[in-house]
This record gives sequence, structure tokens and C-alpha cells, in this order.
Amino acid sequence: MIQYLIMMAGLLQQSPGPGPAQPEMPKYMWFDAEANFSRFSSKDSIAYYLDKTKAAGFNQVVVDVRPIYGDVLYKKTRSMQQLRQIGKIRRTGKWDYLQVFIREARKRNLKVSVSTAIFPAGRPETSEGPAFRDKRFAGKTTVEHTPGGMKDIREDTRKVAAFLNPLMPEVQEYALNFIREIVSGYDIDGYVLDYCRFADVENDFSPYTRQRFEQHIGKKIERFPEDIFSWETHNGKAVRKDGPYAKAWFAFRAGIIHDFIARAKKEIKAIQPDVQLEYWAASWYGHLYSNGQNWASNTYDATAEYSWASPAYNKAGFAGELDVFMNGTYLEKTYGMDDPESIEFGLARGKRLINGACKMYGSLYALNHKDIEDQIYVCMTQSEGLVMFDIVQVIEFNLWGRLKAGIDRAEKELSGKQDRHEL
Repeated sequence: MIQYLIMMAGLLQQSPGPGPAQPEMPKYMWFDAEANFSRFSSKDSIAYYLDKTKAAGFNQVVVDVRPIYGDVLYKKTRSMQQLRQIGKIRRTGKWDYLQVFIREARKRNLKVSVSTAIFPAGRPETSEGPAFRDKRFAGKTTVEHTPGGMKDIREDTRKVAAFLNPLMPEVQEYALNFIREIVSGYDIDGYVLDYCRFADVENDFSPYTRQRFEQHIGKKIERFPEDIFSWETHNGKAVRKDGPYAKAWFAFRAGIIHDFIARAKKEIKAIQPDVQLEYWAASWYGHLYSNGQNWASNTYDATAEYSWASPAYNKAGFAGELDVFMNGTYLEKTYGMDDPESIEFGLARGKRLINGACKMYGSLYALNHKDIEDQIYVCMTQSEGLVMFDIVQVIEFNLWGRLKAGIDRAEKELSGKQDRHEL
């Protein structure tokens, strides 16, 4: 009997204990600046909704501190103007909005990512923002090639924001400056590059960009912008007709965005190496060439699927510069691996195009909340994380219980898979 007990004790000593705990899946709640401007003018409101966010199962928040208006919601700055008013709502508090969010999030063991609009600098509809009031930006906003002719984007009230020209060194340095201020001034876990792109296919056709493009291709363009593309009218609707340099133009613009992201990464990592570089973009990859957003890996061959792509466009894939790509599957359908309008399809395509170059989190639009529990389940089981945009709709439609139910369902399945794997 004694020998048996000694033998069993030896076996117990040799058997490995439980393995290391698996890190919790990232689950982000997004706090948009503009939509929540009034609500989060109160510190108590920030604390209250962070409690709600934590109770629903989220473990990280995205705090938007530079919306399209171009002014900021953080105090540690020497160059940026504070955003004090949106519409008729004016803030009078002197406290640091971002610092309060960070402090209250830490109390609740919530991580914090900061989001900034990178190239917008004002709102054309209301002529607000630095693009309209600051003489430094004269000649630096984008020039649009519209069906009605050339136009400064500041004059185009159709557009959500007055974009600065991403190609100009002064514009890039301006953006890198507020990125540096935030990363050096605040204890954050992630930095989300939002609106880090061209406004749309109509932008930018300024003389400066023309000159840089001609240098890029090594020749003068005789018919500009027609040799890039022109507009024709069919059945009363303007239709774009691509010219001989269209493919080179799309690749050139994508390269500009790629290179800026690489610069931003270098700046951020030099200050806080552990801060994740994160980027949000819509999941419908095939349309985003018009914005210069090639979020795929540079190993993906877009020419095999898209007529507008070229080998040079492939090289501009920027997934490898990111830590996290937030795949904006803002779609109403949840299931359907063969349905391009489904979340499942968007996530599967995202994984295929990124090909492991960075982590990919599924991102949902809370306004499409009919099947929100299933949407959360799909995002969490078919990607590496969850991003919920935006808390304003979560509050409006009282989605808290349904969000928690979706998270609990997914985590139960993921936990079961992990247990089976360990066995």
C-alpha cells in the first residue's frame, strides 16, 4: 500500500497542471465623437456607459477624439484647436475628455483605443473646421474631378468632409503631429486610423497631384484628367469612363495611403511599441480602390478578380503594416458563404485577402440590429475579435441584453472548442 501511494504521488508531481489561460477575445465598443457629443459632455455619463459596456461583455473601447470637423477632444496639444461645438450643442467643461475616458476605463479593466479622422479637416455642409478658417490649408484641400467640372472639395456640400490632399508632405506632417501628441501624451492600447484615405474617386486632381503622378510614371499626360478618366452621360446618369492611365492612377493613390500608414506605424511604435496600429475599412474591398484603400496583404493578386487592378496595385496592400484590420461588415444579412451581401462572406473574403498579414476583427453596425445576436456570434467565431459601432444606436435601441446574449453564446462555444483542444 505504501509503495502504491509513493507511486501515485510521483505521477501527480510529473503531470502537467492546467495550461496557460487563453487571452480573452478582443471585444470593442465604439464611442463616436459627433453622435455622442451631448451625451458625453458629462463625466458621470461616461462612467455610466462604460459600466454598461463592461456589463455587456466588452473589454475594450474605441474613443473618437478627432471627428471629421478637424478639431480635437484631447487637451495635451500645442497645435490643435479644441472641438467645443457641434450644431447647437456647446461644451463648456475644461476637463480632458480623452483622459477621463482612459481613467474611467482603467477602473473597469477596459482597454482603450483612440480613433482619429486622419485627412478630413472640416465639414463642407456648414463650412466648419480648420480647412475653412486656417490659411495654412489654402491650396491643400483636394480638387475634385466631378461630372460638372473641377471643384474644391470645400465647396461640395455633397461630401461628408473636406479632405486635405494625402500626397502633400505638409498634410502628412500635420496628421503625424496629432498622432504623436496622442501617443506620447496618453496611456492607450490602440490607435485606429479612420478616414485614412482619399475622399472618393473624384479626388484629388490638383496640379500638385498631377505633377507628382507624372513624375511617378515618367511621362507627361497630354489630356488631363481625361486620360485618367472622363464622365459620360447615359440615361441621364453620369458614368465614369476610364482612360489609358486609370490603372496606374489607382495604384499610385493606393501607394500613397500605404506609405503613410507605414510612416504612422513607425512613429507610433517609436513612442509606445506596445500600442496596436488598427485600421477600419468597409468589407466591400472591390469598391475601395476608388478611395485608395488596399487593405489586403501585398501577396494577394487583385488582378485575378478585378479589371481595375494592376501588379503595382497589389504591392500597395497595407495589411502587413497593421496589427489589426477592423473589417466593416456593415451588412443586414448574417449567413451565406456564397452571398456577397452577407457578413459571413465579408469575413471569409477578408481572411482570404489578408492571409494572416495581421489580425482581423469583424466590425458590426448596430443600426442593423435585427439579427444582432447571430451577427455577434458569427463575428466572434469567424474572426479574431468583435467591434461594435456605435454606442449611440446601442443606447437608442436598448441593445445591451441582446449584445450580451450574443457574446455569451459565442464565448460558450469558443470555450468548449478550447477545452476539447486541450483534451
